[in-house]
Amino acid sequence: MRGLTSRLLPATLFGRLTLLLMTAAVLGHVLALTALFEVAPHRGHPPHLAHAPGSAGQQATAWPTRPIPPDHPGPPGMDMPAPMPPLGALLDITVRLAALTVAAWFAASWIAAPVQRLAAATQALGRGLTGPEAAPLPEHGPAELRAASRGFNRMQDCIYGHLRERDRFVAAVSHDLRTPLTRLRLRAEDLADERQRLQFCHDIAEMQALVDATLDCFRGGARGEAAVMLDVQALVESLVDDQQACGHAVTCSGQVAPLKASPTALRRCIVNLVDNAVRYGGTAHVALLEGPGSLRVEVRDAGPGIAESELAQVLLPFHRLEGSRNRASGGVGLGLAIAHDIARQHGGTLVLRNAQPTGLIAQLDLPR
Repeated sequence: MRGLTSRLLPATLFGRLTLLLMTAAVLGHVLALTALFEVAPHRGHPPHLAHAPGSAGQQATAWPTRPIPPDHPGPPGMDMPAPMPPLGALLDITVRLAALTVAAWFAASWIAAPVQRLAAATQALGRGLTGPEAAPLPEHGPAELRAASRGFNRMQDCIYGHLRERDRFVAAVSHDLRTPLTRLRLRAEDLADERQRLQFCHDIAEMQALVDATLDCFRGGARGEAAVMLDVQALVESLVDDQQACGHAVTCSGQVAPLKASPTALRRCIVNLVDNAVRYGGTAHVALLEGPGSLRVEVRDAGPGIAESELAQVLLPFHRLEGSRNRASGGVGLGLAIAHDIARQHGGTLVLRNAQPTGLIAQLDLPR
């Protein structure tokens, strides 16, 4: 019953307020008419309209009446009210109802406007955490909404403060970790034992890859990068050419129109998906599909796929799978997490699903 009521009611606060006020206006008029016909005494004239000022004994009939039939019980000579009100009364009710409807519309808009601003600012904050800082929300409206706006502004300032602190931390870590790793690499080249030298270089390269992936994850793929109209098809074709030049079996198909996006971030997102497909599936096919109001990029490999219970987990940072998808075959568990984060920054989604009969499909949907 509650679900049915929720579906029938308007989804927005403005719609519900408008419906409530209009319902109250209509119900008030219905009750007034009901009282006029059913509750008022059945006399020749309504009490407040029976006599009008004038000469003695003169009646000014303000309500149409008709004689009572002879067989009707009651005092002889009494008149009955007409079954329908006159045209003037109907016009009066219609005008008042129209005025109340317009007033309800503007009142609902006035009350709901601050809530709509708060909802829009909340959605913009969720989409724009990786871009320039948003302006504070105006603290207008009733006291409760002003308090909510102040709380939102404090929360926004706190979040942006944490992001600025994160950027400073990433810059410091980038310098403090890269420098000793470079010194270790140079010292490892002087080792006389070739076997130990290769082991040291392997460990240093693995540490460097882990540091780079971690810093990229903390930076965020599109932070501070302006969105432009990007030729996604040309971008994908250039990535495929680069992969083929490296000897990888990568192909592409499909045609799409340009999309407004952050070039470097979107390139990194697709590169991570293709690298993941080549590393764990041996091959990769990139399909570009045009949808209603969105652009879809599907990257399919020929690997063994992933267990259904792990499809969502592999999008989390540092989550690696056993078997063919382990650390020995490369990767630190951040490629898909970074791609997922970039997709969300563009207002899109990244979903993994198993292909038939084998393989994995990474589906990237970006809204236009």
